Amino acid sequence: MKRNIILTALFIAVATLANAQTGRDIAQRVKDRPDGDTRYAEMQLTLIKKNGDQRERKMVSWAMDEGKDTKKIMFFTYPGDVKGTGFLTWDYDETGKDDDKWLYLPAMKKTRRISGASSKTDYFMGTDFTYDDMGGRNVDEDTHTLLREEMRDGHQCWVVESVPVDTREIYSRKVSWIRQDCDVAVYVEFYDKLSKLHRVMTVLDLQQVEGFWTIMKMEMKNVQNGHSTQIVVSNPRYNIEVDKNMFTVAKLEKGL
Repeated sequence: MKRNIILTALFIAVATLANAQTGRDIAQRVKDRPDGDTRYAEMQLTLIKKNGDQRERKMVSWAMDEGKDTKKIMFFTYPGDVKGTGFLTWDYDETGKDDDKWLYLPAMKKTRRISGASSKTDYFMGTDFTYDDMGGRNVDEDTHTLLREEMRDGHQCWVVESVPVDTREIYSRKVSWIRQDCDVAVYVEFYDKLSKLHRVMTVLDLQQVEGFWTIMKMEMKNVQNGHSTQIVVSNPRYNIEVDKNMFTVAKLEKGL
């Protein structure tokens, strides 16, 4: 009987060890979460100053996966001073390869290419998101460590720390709370180069749309200056027909 108990305990221990996930495993799960081959969404952005003053912007966005790479294009539709402004990105799932990003400014009739260094430190159109935040990342661009598991807002989460390999990043590390039932990071803390809390990203509304987990509302807040940006998503659609020529600089400059 004692031998059977020991064998059972060993079996449970081995099974638990086999099922244990590393921080990288969890980050890969987030990266691989199904989101269709093509995507469309309309978004409303609210830029909120520390004193409560607000500015609203609206835009539309398309995305298409090509193998492990992703191409995205978005256009501002409101207000008039930014209407027609477009942003195109080709996200490469290759460690060490900078993504290609272009910003078209209709008032100047000029397309600006966003360099790798600028994309990591410059903010997108006055929001609290960097240009890199608007795209994807290869899992191995960071070193991931599973810190613990804990409940957040009634959901069991993995808490994962990610330290960027590239020292050009605006943050020294980030800590993500990732829901175990859907592999979505619902709360992320970004720390600056002095290891002080810099920004906090919070998912405020998460829904299943056409079978895909979709962030419907999120906020990025700069806790150091009090400025924040809220994004509300409407009319998300998946696996729609999209022309590959949509994701070109020519289309970016032509507009909607």
